[in-house]
Order: sequence, then C-alpha cells, then structure tokens
Amino acid sequence: MTFADFFHILILLGFFQGAIMSVLLFFSKKRSRPNRLLGVIILLIALACLNLYLFESPWFTNNPVLNLLGNLIPLVIIMPVGPLLYFYIKSTIDPTFRIGRKERMHFLPAIIDIGTELITVVYIAGLLLGFSMPEPSTLGRFIDDYNVYADIPRWGSITVYLWLSARYLAGVGPEKSSHSQWLHQFIRLFLVFQIIWFVYLVPYVIPSLTNKVLDAVDWYPVYIPLVVLIYCLGIKGYLMAPEELPVARKSVTPPSEELVGEAVPLLKKAMEEDRLYLDPELNLALLSRHTGLPQKTISLVLNQHLEKSFNEFVNGYRVEAFKQNIQQLQQENMTILALAFDAGFNSQATFQRAFRNNTGMSPREYMTRHREKVAKTGK
Repeated sequence: MTFADFFHILILLGFFQGAIMSVLLFFSKKRSRPNRLLGVIILLIALACLNLYLFESPWFTNNPVLNLLGNLIPLVIIMPVGPLLYFYIKSTIDPTFRIGRKERMHFLPAIIDIGTELITVVYIAGLLLGFSMPEPSTLGRFIDDYNVYADIPRWGSITVYLWLSARYLAGVGPEKSSHSQWLHQFIRLFLVFQIIWFVYLVPYVIPSLTNKVLDAVDWYPVYIPLVVLIYCLGIKGYLMAPEELPVARKSVTPPSEELVGEAVPLLKKAMEEDRLYLDPELNLALLSRHTGLPQKTISLVLNQHLEKSFNEFVNGYRVEAFKQNIQQLQQENMTILALAFDAGFNSQATFQRAFRNNTGMSPREYMTRHREKVAKTGK
C-alpha cells in the first residue's frame, strides 16, 4: 500500500467518523440547539472529505454516470461553516439564542458553493434545448478555475466568523467552566486549520503554481488536518454535549430585596417604555446590555422573584401588544401572523404557544370573540 492509498483510506474513514458523530449529536436525547449546530458543521466537513475521496477514485471518475452525478450533487458546502460555528458559540453561551430571519441571511453566500453545479445544469439544459454551447473541455477548464478561486471567499468567510466568535467569547469573560474552556479550544482548533489552509492556498491560487501544487502534494496537506479536525470536534463535542450550562432557575437562594428593587424597575422600563420586546432578535444578552444588569441577575430575578423564564417574561408583553394591535386594527386584510410579527414574534409556532399559555385560547378564538364584542357594543 502506498502513502497515497493510506491517506485515501484515512479520508474515507474521516467521512464515516464525521457522519456518525453528526448523527449522534443531532439526535442526542437532549437535542439541544448547540449539539445540532455542531452536528451540521461536522457533517459539512465530512461531505467535503467524501467529495475528495470520490474524485480521487478511478471507479468513480471513470464511470460517466457517477461522474455526472458527482458534478450535479454539491458535496463541498463550506460557506455555511463560518456562520454555523459563530451561532454554535452563541447558542452555547446564550440558551435563548435562536436563528431567526436576520441570522438566516448569513447563509446566502452558500450560493458560491453550488456554482459549478448550476453551471453544469445550465450547460446540459442548453445542449438539450439545442443551443450552441462551448466545447466540454472549455467548460471543464472554467469549472476547474471556478473551484480554485471559490476557495478564497470560503477561507475568508470562516476566518471572519472565527474572529467574530473570539470577540463574542472575549465579551463573556475568562475561561472558567469546562464548557467555556471547550469553546476556546473549539476556536483554536479551527484557527490552526485556517493557518494550514492559508499556507496551502497562497500558492494554489497562483495560476502558474496550481498544477504544481496538486501534482506535488494533491489536497492531502489540507484534508488530513481536516480529518483530524473531525475527530477532535466530534469526540470532544459529543463528550461535552450532556453538560448543561448552569441557569439561575436552579438557584435555591432567592434574590435580595435590594437586588429586586434595582432590577425590576429597569426590566419593566426596558419593556414598557423602551419596548424592547418589539425586537424579534431580543435575547438575554441584548437585554443585559440595555439595562446594564448582568445576565445572571436578570435570570435570577425573573425565575425566583417573578417566577417566569426569560421567554415567558418577554412573550407576555408581546401577547399584550398583539391584543392592542387587534383593537387598533384598521386594515381588515392584515393577517394574524402579520399582527404577531408586528408585536415582536419571529415564529408562528412560538406565537401560538405563547398566546395560548397567556390567554388559554388560540389567537383566532380571541380575534373572533373580539370582533363579536365590537359588533355588539360598537367598541
């Protein structure tokens, strides 16, 4: 067995390891949001390893049907990795973090990853429709060049989101808990890989050196560290998965009267005067920055004094805002969901659940009763 064969097998094992770990993380008993995000990250890296294995295998590349499928099914999806690792960090630190409409915008650059597949589809469609298309060799050279230069925004994206993640962690505080230490290790692991990738990428994107780099070392200097990254992230991440961050709800010591007297007016002002609940992206960290109260203090006062979770506290104001929207409704064509979004909700399921918990009825039932009351009283 040659060294190339050994590395080839190692990359295939990396794919299987990543696929197994991603399934374990995604379908773990707790099914926490950080676990699922980490599972997706590992799966995307594993698929990139599978892509290299397939296109380095003669049985795959020499089969016209398989080769065509390989060019139509995107396996190298790297642009979402940066946002995912950033959201993984945030969701681990802040249990209330959600990926809403604003966060989903971060994934739009993934169009870069499916560029060659779109080009191939357009080319095949053109041939079938009888259009004059370039020679296949010309298309092949264009796709090869595209794949080379697409790695530049991929590397840049992950680097930028690593910096954002490190800055977010720095604002949280020093490494104290084992979970916090793991998050710092998580960033360092990716940073090491980014450095290795950069050293490879610089000569690789220079046209006169591209083929020389591939002929000399192929992609192994990047993909072998990638396999190691899969093992480290998968095993360590899975071991850390069962651990839960401590929350104030479990505290047996109630907040002092002085602390309650300071915190409650600030929280009510943030909701009733500043109307922070109208921000669909509002979370504990944002409320903490707005009020100047530590996150632990907010959780302690809400859970032990007001006997509400953060979501229950905020959604209560949003439900009342929805009721006000109904009473002030001027346009009959406004939908219930539109009114809910105007009140600060960013999910129909969350709105339905919060409204029923607060009123004991569905939003439509409430709206119907309100209209019947207006019809009878004229108010």
